[in-house]
Amino acid sequence: MGNIPAGINTPEILVDVEKLERNVARVAQRVASQGLKLRPHAKTHNMVEIAERQLAAGAAGLTVATVGEALSFALHGVPKIFIAYPLWINESGAERILELMKRAKLSLGTDSVAAVQQMAKMLGEKARKVKLMIEIDSGHHRSGVSPAQAVEIADAARDAGLRVHGVFTFPGHSYAPNSIDEAVNQEHKALAEAACLLREAGHQVKRISGGSSPTAELSDNSVLTEVRPGVYVFGDAQQFELGRTRWEDIALSVATTVVSRHEGSTQIPRRIVVDAGSKVLGADRPGWASGYGRVLECPQAVITALSEHHTTISWPEDLVLPSHGQQLRIIPNHVCIAVNLVDSVLAVYPDDTVERWDVNARGLNY
Repeated sequence: MGNIPAGINTPEILVDVEKLERNVARVAQRVASQGLKLRPHAKTHNMVEIAERQLAAGAAGLTVATVGEALSFALHGVPKIFIAYPLWINESGAERILELMKRAKLSLGTDSVAAVQQMAKMLGEKARKVKLMIEIDSGHHRSGVSPAQAVEIADAARDAGLRVHGVFTFPGHSYAPNSIDEAVNQEHKALAEAACLLREAGHQVKRISGGSSPTAELSDNSVLTEVRPGVYVFGDAQQFELGRTRWEDIALSVATTVVSRHEGSTQIPRRIVVDAGSKVLGADRPGWASGYGRVLECPQAVITALSEHHTTISWPEDLVLPSHGQQLRIIPNHVCIAVNLVDSVLAVYPDDTVERWDVNARGLNY
């Protein structure tokens, strides 16, 4: 990323448009070369400008986590949306889904007989227009069912007049060191077993959907038909430490200003404090992570603590301690959370021109 734009107030999320577009193109080309469709998870960015770039690069549609996110993108013209979440639909939710169905072709996730029956009850005859995707647990052990349980859900869906379209999973356990290959293998095995059992029971399986950002570029069409990575558009500190994002490809950072500095002593650590805390960076830190993010200008520095508006950074002894007022860029650990904490970001082009991009679907958690 080039220079921090002059005159901005910090903290401010910056997006390097050149790197963003390069990431979008790279993954689109890689996935297509593997014979797969790309249905990227838009909760990472929740921005129309980025969704448009993904669709222009060949994405088959967008994935989202909530009905609110889906509505936001549908209102901006996205034609195909997958809500990859085991929805429980109440009356209010049904009204919003029916409105959404007027604007986009919709796929919905589920992982229980009860939820399928509730969906049929709440959506009535319109439920048959939904493409139902059954979530499979491939090792992350969050939501999703075992492959053997998928048939019971599909039978209940058919009995209720719903269309089973396929199966999906989220190999979230790939977000850990030395776990990616195993997660890919488990993902393929679980989805293949579920698809086989469903077909033997007389159900069509047209879509087999997998892929997190760590695993998407390692997947192929031996089992899957599509993948749903999200973080790849920006990269973040977690993905860098996992070896799934190169330093030079990271497209999002938070511009900050040094507000406190301490040369340190034998009892007190050498450190600086910048004006960005958990309210803009997010507070995620996996147990294996080296800190609460990374400093773009100094990869050796360690972010040791976050408060709401403070980031404490341990500075290497052999480097000059940044001065008061100096601006630095912090790479968040988990970029999805950071983006959701702001109303807009500053998009920076190679010629240093800037645009303000709204985070259109931020905070739409239902």
